[in-house]
Amino acid sequence: MKLRKPLLWIAGIAGTALALFYLFYTPSPVPSQAATGDAKKTTITDLAGRKVPVKIPVQRVILGEGRQLYLVAALDTDNPIQRIVGWRKDLVQADPDTYAQYRQKFPKIADIPSFGGFEEGSFDIEQAITQQPDAILLNIEAQRATEDAQYIEKLDALGIPVVYVDFRHNPMANTEPTMRLFGKLFGKEARAEELIAFRTAQIKRVTDVIAAHQPPRPKVFIERIGGYSEDCCLSFGDENFGRYVELAGGSNIAKTLIPATFGQLNPEQIIAANPDQIVVTSANWEAFAPGGKWIGVGPGADLAEARRKLQAYTARPAYAGVKANQDQAFHAIWHQFYNSPYQFIAIQQLAKWLHPDLFATLDPDASFRALHERFLPIAYTPGYFVSLKPQGTQP
Repeated sequence: MKLRKPLLWIAGIAGTALALFYLFYTPSPVPSQAATGDAKKTTITDLAGRKVPVKIPVQRVILGEGRQLYLVAALDTDNPIQRIVGWRKDLVQADPDTYAQYRQKFPKIADIPSFGGFEEGSFDIEQAITQQPDAILLNIEAQRATEDAQYIEKLDALGIPVVYVDFRHNPMANTEPTMRLFGKLFGKEARAEELIAFRTAQIKRVTDVIAAHQPPRPKVFIERIGGYSEDCCLSFGDENFGRYVELAGGSNIAKTLIPATFGQLNPEQIIAANPDQIVVTSANWEAFAPGGKWIGVGPGADLAEARRKLQAYTARPAYAGVKANQDQAFHAIWHQFYNSPYQFIAIQQLAKWLHPDLFATLDPDASFRALHERFLPIAYTPGYFVSLKPQGTQP
């Protein structure tokens, strides 16, 4: 691990937080609002159930995942990068097209220091300390790694709180609390509640119809991160996209086979389940798999090219002879819906695929455009989903 040896060496010599402070704490040329006494220390409860004292509103934050920008931009819409003094490099790598949109409008985004992940052992704690953050916002899956490395104690000793959030592992339960937590930390509670209400109403446009009509539930297999690797067959249990399928009126074939949020089926299990429809989550992963089999759905995607690459998935041995293959009922959807407050778009699009008659007038593109116009600083550019057999408004 990149920095554990220096940290242990320092801890052995100094033995106190004061020594760490003088060794690593480089004053920022611009003092934070918290440092000026304008902020108020408040104890918040994070998504790991920890009581964390934080001076709020925070003015300088480090994002443990760059894709947390999806929410930050809806709160600090005029200038979404104004509080970000460091972030994980995943947005640049995993969602380069969205990053390019923000970079065009906010060129200084390129100057934000970036780092690897806690769970990868590549987090640069020295760099974090020099940025004088008022808080570090980490995904909950980083908790074990941070505790093992004793980063929490080291940062705590310097008055830098770590706050855990979650859009990924249990998003249907944790997205709203995470949005409220960001709103409280940023002093944008009313704005967060407005976004929560919008998201809830958009989900109900699907769930209310399913509850009223109780349609037969087609069997669905979600292939997770298609083209990111050659592995077969990664999927979701009864959470995340697996739960989105259920909300949209489908039956996720992996919900009883994968006990956690993420897991893997073997081809024989898929063939035996005989799914009616197959949905591949994918994105522009040129940074990870240059020229790979990923389907580059996302903002501004070439949907003709995406459809061409989706066609190749019908030849997978795991899908040989299943009903979805016989009907060519294959779809691809933007993978990043799995860890953002935008899950309602995925739920709406899944509903259109699974129940085209019930949702003939539902337009997920229009819903996503409305979100952008009301909450985000960048214009909406379609390209987030594609099917082999277009239906209705589906490209």
